[in-house]
Amino acid sequence: MNTPPVDTGNFNDIFSSGFLIGNIGAPFAIGLAVGYFAKKMLRTVLFLAGAVIVLLFIAEYYDIVTITDAKLLEAASVATEAAKNSGELLVHRLTGITSKGVSAAGGFFVGFKLG
Repeated sequence: MNTPPVDTGNFNDIFSSGFLIGNIGAPFAIGLAVGYFAKKMLRTVLFLAGAVIVLLFIAEYYDIVTITDAKLLEAASVATEAAKNSGELLVHRLTGITSKGVSAAGGFFVGFKLG
């Protein structure tokens, strides 16, 4: 089974397969993988955080710990800010993969949607 070689010689032609795979396809796939992973990890972290909060409520019910609403809201806002910063870091890093950064960032958002 002979497959024709991929044309990687002329990168000035924007419609050549070498240009399209290297500048659009591969960065999109990288962004897709990172976005999918980020969404799955976010869901896992939210699940674990919910479990911890429920355990804290149970411990408070049995007078083991004391939880104030202000401290709970402060912890939630810190966690939200950390998640926002990590998302911005990932998108910023992905936009540097290609010259325009559109395909990697687009792949990230599609992967995040799919995850």
